[in-house]
Amino acid sequence: MRLPRSAAGWTIAVFGVLALVLGLVGLIHPEALLRMLGFEVIAAADRASGDYTRTYVAASCMAAVNMGVYYLVATYTEWRTFFRFTVVFRLVTFSVFTTLVLTGSAPGKFFGVALWEGVGAVATGVGLWLDSRSAATAPTSPATGAVRSPTDAGR
Repeated sequence: MRLPRSAAGWTIAVFGVLALVLGLVGLIHPEALLRMLGFEVIAAADRASGDYTRTYVAASCMAAVNMGVYYLVATYTEWRTFFRFTVVFRLVTFSVFTTLVLTGSAPGKFFGVALWEGVGAVATGVGLWLDSRSAATAPTSPATGAVRSPTDAGR
């Protein structure tokens, strides 16, 4: 596996790994994930008929696994359009999850998920900004005049 080639790429890779790992945790041991999120864990025998919490957790965790893979593929390919796209939508997610906590629809501990999204969005935005600054000051190739990226060094 190739390491990320940019500051923004590192932020996307970290999020991808975390999403993948936490999604797998939720698929393997949903109660552990529910506890981490601050939700009350009810034994299967005590659940009401028609309670599909475990089904919903499994579906959400599978989506997290897929999202983790998408983010890692974006990192591998240095798909900068995807990086920019995530900044906007992770800020939207931060807003929605924060609203859920503030209105009492989610436990206070769930704000950690909102914070993870908000901080991740800001970190990726800062990474994109830093990357654009370093690209603007990158040396050009004498033969072609093309801008050389830091990853071109030694090639």
